Amino acid sequence: MEKKLYSIDGKDVGSIQLADEVFGTEVNKGLIHQLLVMELANKRQGTASTRRRGEVRGSTAKPWRQKGTGRARSGHKRSPIWKGGGVVFGPHPRSYRQAMPKKMKRNAYKSLLSLRVSNDEIVKIVENFQIESGKTKDFAVKLANFATVKKDRVVVILGDNREENTLIRRAGSNIANLTLLDYWRLEVHDFFYAKKILFTESSIKGLNTFYRDNAGIEKAV
Repeated sequence: MEKKLYSIDGKDVGSIQLADEVFGTEVNKGLIHQLLVMELANKRQGTASTRRRGEVRGSTAKPWRQKGTGRARSGHKRSPIWKGGGVVFGPHPRSYRQAMPKKMKRNAYKSLLSLRVSNDEIVKIVENFQIESGKTKDFAVKLANFATVKKDRVVVILGDNREENTLIRRAGSNIANLTLLDYWRLEVHDFFYAKKILFTESSIKGLNTFYRDNAGIEKAV
């Protein structure tokens, strides 16, 4: 599969080859949904907690005698029906963590990549670039060639060059609607809901082999 290659200034400079095994697979929406639910579930802290009737402070003495007062019978003030008493069926610390088999996860990422890349209005592939100044305003000018950052949720997929990526991350850290991702650690929620996605040339070359290798998925979330 071939896609147009652009310079960071928005000019058409040629084409780039995308692996059909990664970007041209049949889209399985069920797997994508499962992958998205898993990612969101794994981000939950699960620390919400309430106190049961045996855990709240308060006297265990019977407030009044069982019969003869005309009031409803009551055992003690820590009862859930009393103000300040325990909570019935309240949340307690737990793990929300989910897992997927490696092959399912790899196929889910392939489906997600194939789905997004199929839309040329959303996805653009750009040559490797640098923001030498490391300044936000310089990066914002470059992004304006592809998207309106103030309105669109933009995702930029970076390659392996850590030195270049450091300056790009510094420049992009103050842009509110911009998310910078490494190609080997895609955030499914950000990637799926992005209005504009920019792949760098090196990230495409990395993805061409990353999801074809059995070992590649082990590094992914």
